Order: sequence, then C-alpha cells, then structure tokens
Amino acid sequence: MERKEFLKRSCILCLGGGILPIVLSGCQTTHYVSGSVELNGIAVLKSEFVYLKKDQPVTRQYILVQNEKLEFPIYLYRFSENEYSALWMKCSHQGAELQASGDHLQCPSHGNEFNNKGIVNHGPAERNLRSFPVSILSDKILIDLRQS
Repeated sequence: MERKEFLKRSCILCLGGGILPIVLSGCQTTHYVSGSVELNGIAVLKSEFVYLKKDQPVTRQYILVQNEKLEFPIYLYRFSENEYSALWMKCSHQGAELQASGDHLQCPSHGNEFNNKGIVNHGPAERNLRSFPVSILSDKILIDLRQS
C-alpha cells in the first residue's frame, strides 16, 4: 500500500471512530422529568431511569430534571443503582445552557465539554460545573439544592 492510500484510509478510520460514539449516544432519546420540589431540594423516582424496549427493561444512562422553579435543568447521571451525579446545566464559562450527549455535556456557544461528574474536559472553561449532593431514599433520588 502506498503512503498516500495509507493516510487516506487512516484518516477515514480515525474520523469514523471519533464520530461513532457521538452517533451511538444520540440514539438514546433524552428523557426529561418534572422533579417534585421538596424541603431541601428536588426529588425524582428511581423508576424514571427504566423504560421498556421490546418488552425488556432498559436502564437509561441519564435523565434531565426540570421544574418551573429552576432556571436550568439538572443532568442526573446514573453510575450504579446507588451512585448518581447531579449537575447544573449552566456552563461555567459564560452561562449558556448545556446539551447532554451521553456521558458528557457540551456547550453550544464555545465548545466547552464536561464529563459526567462536571469536570472540564475541553475549554475555554476553566471551572468545573456546579454539582449537587445526591441521596437515595427508598424509591426516590433527592437532589439537595442547598449546597454545591
């Protein structure tokens, strides 16, 4: 194989491999939930993470929690049955609303990227996202809005 052909094929594979995770994460529809306001925060049912696909239960990776009292949604990511992260979907750079794409959040304004724990993966943002403590109470997930 000639060098030119090798480079051409390599570039196609690299581009395809880089786009594939984005395409696949886009296959999962974003699930919005209206959280119920409680004394110290907002609560959602654990069952919001589960849906049926061909009569089989499937667990969502994340949900977006909304409420009319919230300026921005909260990205609630599920690591396991008892481990979640809750992130304010407001970019720490200039305050734009973030977009959820699987296990990361992206800012449409300046290309910032944050992982599922709110840590900056790609700037210009220099600060991580605001996060909230999460606790599990029986069948509910409580997002404590008093702290960050």
